[in-house]
Amino acid sequence: MHTLLHLDIDIITITILAINVILSFIVVFRGKREVTAIWAWLMVLIGLPIVGFIIYLFVGRNLTSAKIFSLQTQEVLGIDKIVENQKSLANSELQTHHFEEESSFVRLFLQNDEAILTFHNAVRIFTDGRKKFDQLFDDIQNAKHHINLEYFTIYDDEIGNELVDLLVMKAKKGVRVRVLFDQWGSHGRHAKMWKRLKDVGGQVLPFMAPRYVPITFRMNFRDHRKLVIIDGNIGYIGGLNVGDQYLGKSKKFGYWRDTHLRIEGDAVLAIQSRFFTDWNATTRKQQLTFSDDYFPKSRATSKDTTAIQIVSSGPDNSDKQIQTGYLKMFATAAESITIQSPYFIPDQAVLEVLRMAAQSGIRVRLMIPAMPDHPFVYRATEWYASQLLDVGAEIYRYDNGFLHAKMVSIDGRIASVGSANMDIRSFVLNFEANAFMYDREIAGALEKTFEIDMQKSTKLDSEYFARQPFWKHFLQQLSRLVSPIL
Repeated sequence: MHTLLHLDIDIITITILAINVILSFIVVFRGKREVTAIWAWLMVLIGLPIVGFIIYLFVGRNLTSAKIFSLQTQEVLGIDKIVENQKSLANSELQTHHFEEESSFVRLFLQNDEAILTFHNAVRIFTDGRKKFDQLFDDIQNAKHHINLEYFTIYDDEIGNELVDLLVMKAKKGVRVRVLFDQWGSHGRHAKMWKRLKDVGGQVLPFMAPRYVPITFRMNFRDHRKLVIIDGNIGYIGGLNVGDQYLGKSKKFGYWRDTHLRIEGDAVLAIQSRFFTDWNATTRKQQLTFSDDYFPKSRATSKDTTAIQIVSSGPDNSDKQIQTGYLKMFATAAESITIQSPYFIPDQAVLEVLRMAAQSGIRVRLMIPAMPDHPFVYRATEWYASQLLDVGAEIYRYDNGFLHAKMVSIDGRIASVGSANMDIRSFVLNFEANAFMYDREIAGALEKTFEIDMQKSTKLDSEYFARQPFWKHFLQQLSRLVSPIL
């Protein structure tokens, strides 16, 4: 009897494991995935029976084709008119602005993202959260017609409520206020915080959140963008979210080092277009359409000379526009590549082009944080950083708090700043937006901030990794295996 009981348990166990394997293959091969992601998910689903499927429920499901279609068809709302009108303008201006070196970048983004090239922009760089929010709040105070905000994170804390109070005041004065936030990144909907803005006419929406449940359980396909548009004349884009920790008030992280841009000029219209598309993909009842109030004539002066393309990417498009831009930058670099990213988990293409650049004598510099905010992600970052170190790249560990900046520059002439990290999640799973800038002064200034940060960093060498204990090496290897789904 005892033997038969054990036999029955063994049969049940084998049956469950067999069903688990079959379902794993069915689930993983249902939608389009990178080969590396397929193997990573098979390892999780088969290696962690039942538990693996719970993890998949949160972070593995693909975006539905219906939702992708919704995002891809926003052009019919009038935004495409701006793109088409300025495409021809950009191409003609290329010939008169001596953009021989940059022309291949411009045409690449025009082709794969319909990213218009704007020549007349003034850019201010922020590397400190307090200074950025002081300026942002001042700009909001002076808003006359509209304020559109889109953030991955807006916390219900001191700075979050300070922002909401300011928006309430402007809404009471007749300024149109819209807020789009990511429900997962903001830890919920914060109904009480937003109620006072809605009560005075402000519009607040969680990005593509389910209508009838209080929170989404889908961790992938997050709106990671950080955008603000004020009166169609001022735009913000970069890495800073809204929360006290981004002001350096977190005991865990300490000082928060980030990079954010304030833009005045024609590129603001491209940021506005991005917001319109995301807003209209989220709601059916409060759709936005083109009007001169939201896309006013440029107020740029002859001193505003930074050329910019606002490039977006996300799971609604298979072209991986920002990753393609990074690859183009790395492959084009002749002298130097400078990267700051809190997470460095490149796919094979990005890793190989960086290794090739370093082996070719190009100075490759990478700066990563000194502390993890996601342990497995950080261990994967260490492993990939060590791969660059092996071929002569310079790796710096920022020790003065937490490094959250997303900045790339090549040869002191082309730079990118935005929300996209140097990782597979930003390349494939998140909705991101970056400013690609063709301006030696701006690129030089960003590289200068990197060099200032070097003074507060430790330059890592092979001995640093050799001295690490066995458990760190094990976690680095394990994290590397599952890096396509981190």
